[in-house]
Amino acid sequence: MQEAYIFDAVRTPRGKGKKDGALVEVAPTEMSVQVLAGLRDRNTLDTALVDDIVFGIVEPIGEQGGNVARTAAIQAGYDERVGGMQVNRFCSSGLEACNIAAARVMSGASDFVIGGGVECMSRVTIGDSGMPLAADPLLSIPNYFVPQGIAADLVATKYGYSRTDLDAYAVESQKRAKQSWDEGRFDKSILPVTDDNGLIMLDHDEYMRPQTDMQSLGSLAPSFQMMGEFAGFDDVARQRYPEIEKLEYYHHAGNSSGIVDGAAAVLIGSADGGKKAGLKPRARIKAFASIGSEPTIMLTGPAEATKRLFERTGMTASDIDLWELNEAFAAVVLRYMDQLNIGHDDINVNGGAIAMGHPLGATGAMILGTALDELERSDKETALVTLCIGSGMGIATVIERV
Repeated sequence: MQEAYIFDAVRTPRGKGKKDGALVEVAPTEMSVQVLAGLRDRNTLDTALVDDIVFGIVEPIGEQGGNVARTAAIQAGYDERVGGMQVNRFCSSGLEACNIAAARVMSGASDFVIGGGVECMSRVTIGDSGMPLAADPLLSIPNYFVPQGIAADLVATKYGYSRTDLDAYAVESQKRAKQSWDEGRFDKSILPVTDDNGLIMLDHDEYMRPQTDMQSLGSLAPSFQMMGEFAGFDDVARQRYPEIEKLEYYHHAGNSSGIVDGAAAVLIGSADGGKKAGLKPRARIKAFASIGSEPTIMLTGPAEATKRLFERTGMTASDIDLWELNEAFAAVVLRYMDQLNIGHDDINVNGGAIAMGHPLGATGAMILGTALDELERSDKETALVTLCIGSGMGIATVIERV
């Protein structure tokens, strides 16, 4: 097997995923075109060297269906021999796409594959493509299905995290994101989104609310209480976890990930491919793992995926200098830190999805690039990137600087 290297990573800013968001007029294909063109142009990349493009998309329907990756490659002017495919592993789809790209390179099947993802949540909303596990009682009842928000509150209740704990984490995410933007930590990877005339539509993460404090979060009502109490999902959660006497509703819009638009692309290749293209690798993809976990609580998969990866590589937590875990909900990160015994100073040091948003199919590729940039900025060596996943799964990828 040959090594798989990351040569570059780019992303758009995240636009608010609502009708007043800055990117609402940008279609998923166009957003994908812009990151593919940017990746090509800034590396003077001969696209004939690229074998394939793999994009994560969680709602692959309508204008996000029909193989956006291939359509965007054509529209971006890539060599016509460059293929494209889209994959869906829910919230981890962007990182899964990068792992698939790395596997292609490691196997020797490809010299270059681009991994990435896109999600325009202002245009294609969560659930548009359907979900039989939620809709079909023959599936949902025996599997104790609950929505993700209920699962997040289940994590908080079962493991003893208070609303104060969750809100304090959320405030810190906002502070870190603002500091990172103020210090230009994202400058290396951000590609401003432009209109047909080349005018900038968005050049910063629009969702951020740096004025957030404990008082402002304290005024927010729980997001999932009505769903739990009146739709009966709290009863389902307690049937699966009878040790829970009462579900506490602690998550709300301020300590959960934001709905946003965005895209990302990562250029992954072999050493020989890099020589052909005249490019120097920035990091090596050392290992990756995906795993299933208990589907009702659903959001505890990152720790299990991390442990699986460590089992396969012989690594331990002490081998990791920097941790990046998608902030789907505050309780997800707090639980992961407790399970792996990680200090807050070493994880999500630039903020995360609570502050900047979670463009479902793109997030995994985005935070992979964020981890790479931070390794270089802080002169560290090894990072682990991980996400929780709907229906009970987890994913983890380790990269090392070259």
